[in-house]
Amino acid sequence: MIKNYFKIAWRNLMKNKVFSAINMIGLSVGLTCCILIAAFVLDELSYDRYPTKSAQIYRVGLGLIGNGAGTNFPNVDVAVGQGIKDAFPEVEASTRLLRWQQEFIRYGEKQLKEKAVAVVDANFMEIFSIPFLEGDAKTALKEPGSVVLTKELATRFFGDKPALGRTLLFGNGETTRKVTGVIAGIPANTHFHFNLFFSTTDFKFIQVQNWSNVGTFTYLVLKKGTDPQKLEAKFPQLVAEHVVPEIQRDMGISLAEAQKSVDTFKFYLQPLTDIHLHSATKYELEANGNINYVYIFSVLAFFILLLAIVNFTNLSTAGAAKRSKEIGIRKVMGSIKGQLMSQFLVESIVITFLSLVLSVGFVTILLPYFNDLAGKQIAVQSIFNLKTIGGFFAFGILVGILAGIYPAFFLAFSKITTVLKGGSVLQASGRGGLRSGLVVFQFAISGALIIATIVSYQQLKFMQNKTQGFDKEQVLVIHDTYTLGSNETVFKDQLRQDSRVVQATLSKSIPLGNEGMEGTEIFGKDPGKKGSTASIQTAIFRVDDQYLPTLGIQLRQGRNFSKAFSTDSAAVIINDAVVRDLGWGKSNPIGKTIVRSGRREFTVIGVVKDFHYASARQKIAPLMMLLGHNSGAIQVKVKTGDVSGAVAAFKQKWEAFNPSAPFTYTFLDDRFATLYEAEQKTGQLFTVFAGISIVIACLGLFGLVTFTAEQRTKEIGVRKVMGATSSSIVVLLSKDFLKLVLISVLIAFPIAGWTMNLWLEDFAYRIEIAWWIYVLAAFLAVGIALLTVSFQSIKASLMNPVRSLKME
Repeated sequence: MIKNYFKIAWRNLMKNKVFSAINMIGLSVGLTCCILIAAFVLDELSYDRYPTKSAQIYRVGLGLIGNGAGTNFPNVDVAVGQGIKDAFPEVEASTRLLRWQQEFIRYGEKQLKEKAVAVVDANFMEIFSIPFLEGDAKTALKEPGSVVLTKELATRFFGDKPALGRTLLFGNGETTRKVTGVIAGIPANTHFHFNLFFSTTDFKFIQVQNWSNVGTFTYLVLKKGTDPQKLEAKFPQLVAEHVVPEIQRDMGISLAEAQKSVDTFKFYLQPLTDIHLHSATKYELEANGNINYVYIFSVLAFFILLLAIVNFTNLSTAGAAKRSKEIGIRKVMGSIKGQLMSQFLVESIVITFLSLVLSVGFVTILLPYFNDLAGKQIAVQSIFNLKTIGGFFAFGILVGILAGIYPAFFLAFSKITTVLKGGSVLQASGRGGLRSGLVVFQFAISGALIIATIVSYQQLKFMQNKTQGFDKEQVLVIHDTYTLGSNETVFKDQLRQDSRVVQATLSKSIPLGNEGMEGTEIFGKDPGKKGSTASIQTAIFRVDDQYLPTLGIQLRQGRNFSKAFSTDSAAVIINDAVVRDLGWGKSNPIGKTIVRSGRREFTVIGVVKDFHYASARQKIAPLMMLLGHNSGAIQVKVKTGDVSGAVAAFKQKWEAFNPSAPFTYTFLDDRFATLYEAEQKTGQLFTVFAGISIVIACLGLFGLVTFTAEQRTKEIGVRKVMGATSSSIVVLLSKDFLKLVLISVLIAFPIAGWTMNLWLEDFAYRIEIAWWIYVLAAFLAVGIALLTVSFQSIKASLMNPVRSLKME
């Protein structure tokens, strides 16, 4: 019996090749999208689960509350991790990581610059279960002067020869380190990626027992069974014991004032496996994912698959008219309803498995493009392997049953008398309210995705076009200028003498990036009042007196740094955010004093308007600018006339100093473009999947129009004989479907509006969803539906009425 079911199913597929192909393509496209999105979601959820004790590892963060606002930092001071371990037996181990500056590395005649450099504790590799190809994870970073490389980096220096024990030169050649380990590489699905690791034993500042600042990424391994919330509740005692006296000493404030830190200075624990999707501060090691995107794309995969199933259902019922006599004869010959349902379910499952095979091919072809679009490194082998075969088999059966259950029921329960009198199963089925509802559902989802695509595009455009508060155009950033040594300032002065240069500044503090970014806790002192303001955390830029004019940063109050004032070494320029967070908004901040760690005091000489030195996704944070100690990069504002000629001249001047590093540069506006890559890729994914959902919905609508045209063939014939024009027939067939699409659009509006407003809440600076977005989405949905409906309606209206009436 089962064999016979498959034979009949195959014969029907071959008999209706075009119809079957449309059905399979629609379903395979839905399955392809579902598989790709599922791979994306599973990859996002897999982050940082590779360490053996991943469920026991927590990152220590710091929450600061100041002037009524709170700021979370994913890092803490150097002594915090070991201090927590020493204080509480629930902690099994602690380890630290610091992002280090880029390094020039030499081996013989080979030299390269490595940007992905980190400083870690000796036990870091072991805690994170990073496999070693050469050396031992337990001992590789215990001794000073040791370095661990990835296999890729080791190959670039040593080829296929062993790297262990070889010596590398760093910087200008004054520092040597011995290779003590080679790792395969950091897994792709983790929240940090580095190619070179130094040991903390080489850096004295990391051994200092400070608690009250940030900068060190610190991880704890808790013992099994430890409740992290109960452990976290004990942290205030460490704040009272270590942070309070440190703040009192460094800031020069009273003990009572310092004790306020117990309430405003809070250490917290974050599970390692939550970092990628639940932590998105601007101080992260890398740009993390977003759990909301996981939810959105999971729902998207479900609905696209559902759209494909609905499409299959509509097309299957639309094609049922051709099998009316077959069904009637089968029933007369004794076929029971269960057998008929089984036959049609088998046909549905066959089509589903063929669609699944087709989707495997689509996924294999499209995966590289999808990876590029989503910023992933998902391998085909991780999707299709021996472990997943059973899952795909069960998935195929489930989808086949879901897609075929209604057509099977619909065909098996049709009235035999109507069929054998010359009617069709379609006429026996009633008005098809369910099918109309399915079309409404399909276009409601498609309309919502159209709105989501437009909103995401508008938000990205808004962030890119938002006034940055500084001039990023025609600003050339020359890197690694510290390699010039004492000639760094000479080189900058030579650049300023070029007629094509508007202005130049020596500063590695570059907007739109993390280079040269420092941070510190500060208090504000007002000479006219006793006591200090609440503490806040602020970023630090180290600049020279040409920084503001070069980047076009506007002063709101006070003055710029000047060589005419020798006291400017103890001066500071702050942004509006510092004024706001220190509570100085109602008074003149010029002349007031800011105190940072070590009781170092700085006099405010200027206030600049807030500018976006980081992404516009985040609210502009406090920033203070200090004079000097800014070696590392020169930013040059050039005229538009001869940029390429200016770059060539700069390179010639650079090479005249014979530095150890090659001449490298970027443009500031290029850095700006890369700042919103995540949002851009999300918008592109929305666009792709919205387009796919519309195609699937149109196939479903095509099926329903075909269904209706078949059902009303004789009516159309009669109307044409009575004088109806083709255009009136098209209007007759189209108007009911356009009503369905309009209903679906009205349903999509509130759903899409609510969802996208939730998404926009992630942005500190956001658009409001304008009315015209809904109008445009409605216009697109109706226009696309009209094109789909018109095709089949015109075909039906042009049919010869003699053919449709000859059986009457």
